[in-house]
Amino acid sequence: MTHDFRTMPRHFGEFLEAGRSSPGVFLVKPRTPLAQVIEALVLVWAASDPEEWKNRILEIPLG
Repeated sequence: MTHDFRTMPRHFGEFLEAGRSSPGVFLVKPRTPLAQVIEALVLVWAASDPEEWKNRILEIPLG
């Protein structure tokens, strides 16, 4: 998880292009209430498989 919307997507892309692997990265806006972040993480944990997030970067909470 990171608040770094400015540089993390580029760095993450470079990381993947170098042939490396990651369990995934979640971007969280700095002022997002902690309860919303926790709810999103619990939903991800309960409703998906870890492989679904491998090498992906996306913003939470979702939509």
